[in-house]
Amino acid sequence: MSQEWRLAVTFAGEGAGEEPLAWGQQEIWSAMCRQKTWLPIGGTLPAPAGATLEGYAGELRFTVERHQTMRTLLRLAERERARQVVHDRGEIGLTVVDLEPGDDAAAEAERVRHRFWTTPYDVEREWPVRFAVVRREGVPTHVVAVYNHLVMDAFGGAAMMADLAGRDPVTGAAAAPPPAMQPLEQARWQASPAGRRQHELAARHWDRQLRTVPPRRFPALDDSYEEAPDEQVPRYWEGEYLSAALPLALRTLAARLAVDTSPILLTALFTTWARLSGDPVGVAQVIVSNRFRPGLADVVAPINQTGLCVTDLAGLTFASAVGVVRRAMMGAYKHAYYDPLRLDELIASFGEELDIACFFNDRRVAGRDEPGEPAAAEALREPGRFAWGRKLHEPFETLFVHIDDAPGGALLITVCADTRYVPPRSIRAVAQGIEKVLVEAAIDPEAPVESPAARPATVGAG
Repeated sequence: MSQEWRLAVTFAGEGAGEEPLAWGQQEIWSAMCRQKTWLPIGGTLPAPAGATLEGYAGELRFTVERHQTMRTLLRLAERERARQVVHDRGEIGLTVVDLEPGDDAAAEAERVRHRFWTTPYDVEREWPVRFAVVRREGVPTHVVAVYNHLVMDAFGGAAMMADLAGRDPVTGAAAAPPPAMQPLEQARWQASPAGRRQHELAARHWDRQLRTVPPRRFPALDDSYEEAPDEQVPRYWEGEYLSAALPLALRTLAARLAVDTSPILLTALFTTWARLSGDPVGVAQVIVSNRFRPGLADVVAPINQTGLCVTDLAGLTFASAVGVVRRAMMGAYKHAYYDPLRLDELIASFGEELDIACFFNDRRVAGRDEPGEPAAAEALREPGRFAWGRKLHEPFETLFVHIDDAPGGALLITVCADTRYVPPRSIRAVAQGIEKVLVEAAIDPEAPVESPAARPATVGAG
């Protein structure tokens, strides 16, 4: 039976104070409230040769001292308008698990990760980092790190790892000062006249786009459909589609159309939805990393926000549709930095008939837009594999599509949906349809977006 104890790690970092949540933090916090989860990120890794408990304690102290979000608690006087409270000193617990002979180290690390992941989280009193080291005879075998999503987004995690890797190997000193635009400073700038102007510019763009969105894009399943409703219990489902052909098709199309691959993927999603629903108007909130903005590139904090893309692909070929989608995405990127609470008020002013709860998140990192040779038609025909993932009572958004790197150069499409509006057969159809559309377009980019077989309001029967 393994033994578990806690090592107290003290810290003293620069910067303390209380401010409203910065915009990226507020975006994540609102999602956490809607989805009734603290959206944990992180996992387990085998410990490298030579790793020590003292070394991991030093890494934990280093990151907590350097990055404000790691030592931030929330003040919840108004839950939807939480405030960040950054502390400059304190003590964080590092969980140590000492294995008994015969214990499975990887299984023990996974047990700890699962507990960290699923234990209810107290955002007002508990530091947002859960960290553990699993040891055998005093030697680390695995490290477990799980973070509240308020700490970082995916690229923030990469920035943290780069910061750790850049330390002096002898002294452990950082290679550069901490990023200046950490969340306290972000919140102060966002409240300034310059920040207010940025919000108003973004809000005007959203207002123009929202006026073009057709109402009731996700009608609830009811008896008006030709097939029986199939809302499930649990209600929220996730489907995963692993594709080796997808990256080949993307490279082929990127070379032919001279465009990067993210607009190609979103065009494939819009095309798939148009063929399922009979509606050529594509609407999606695209997850935008705001790290291209001044001072935000290396910040370990969530700064992603959504930009709104609305396109009408009626009568277009796939090749011409990509150009339309690309221009819409550029507008979305430019106007994805705003006060989420004020933007929610704008969206609500359009009434309950407006439904824009479709999200697109391109999380690829490896070889995202590296040039490559067009693929042979035979390589494009390798079928992908679909599998059902999580089935939860806690809510997803109506439709959320993630694109991720997968082993061996493949790509993984994950479709999360509310089966009250997007039933399981349509979840599968979206996941498989993205690949199908891209393979067809790689062979013939002048194929029409719309399919003659599409029927209005038949998403539920897809």
